[in-house]
Amino acid sequence: MKRLIASILLLLACGALCAKEAVPLAEDPAVEKRMIDISSEMRCLVCQNESLAASQADLAQDLRRELRGLIKEGKSDAEIKEFMVSRYGDFVLYRPQVKPVTWLLWTGPFIFLIAGVIGLIAYLRRRSGVVKEAPLSAAETKQAEELLKESGQ
Repeated sequence: MKRLIASILLLLACGALCAKEAVPLAEDPAVEKRMIDISSEMRCLVCQNESLAASQADLAQDLRRELRGLIKEGKSDAEIKEFMVSRYGDFVLYRPQVKPVTWLLWTGPFIFLIAGVIGLIAYLRRRSGVVKEAPLSAAETKQAEELLKESGQ
């Protein structure tokens, strides 16, 4: 019985050693809300398909900490976004600004769609030109009639 109790206590102690420290609640709810609003418009550089606000990657946590610091310094949302773009490029934003550098990013999907439709139309036109109805020769017509008679039709 003593061994059973000792084993249970040992297992409980091991579980407590493996536990991570809880993330502290926000010191300032206004700063936290603003940080979440800004970071939800930014892409996690590690996950790439997840927002900075939702990502649990170490880099995302560091960037959120940095965003909190910039907010506490009194930087505006535009200044914070400009800082992040200057440091990590337009890729960090889910909706990058439309400027000459990002024109292809904004128009690329439409260009590929139009090119695909044009290519499909060209392919279908070429393909329809290949298949032509040709009348049967007299020998072919006679052979077809004989085959139909043999099959009982």
